[in-house]
Amino acid sequence: MTISEDRLDKLEMLAAEQERLLEELSDVLARQQKQIEALTARLSASDNRIAELEAGAPAPGHDKPPHY
Repeated sequence: MTISEDRLDKLEMLAAEQERLLEELSDVLARQQKQIEALTARLSASDNRIAELEAGAPAPGHDKPPHY
């Protein structure tokens, strides 16, 4: 059984298109990973800053409101 040239050309074009799509998806995934890492670093820095602020804040008072 032989494959016609037309069918072979179509298969080659399909394979090339699939390869292009895989490369594009890989690039998108790499960009997203960099964004995730940057956002994770920012979140960690924010968490650290909040912890510093909480550590320096006075303890909440147990005073009764003025209307009591």
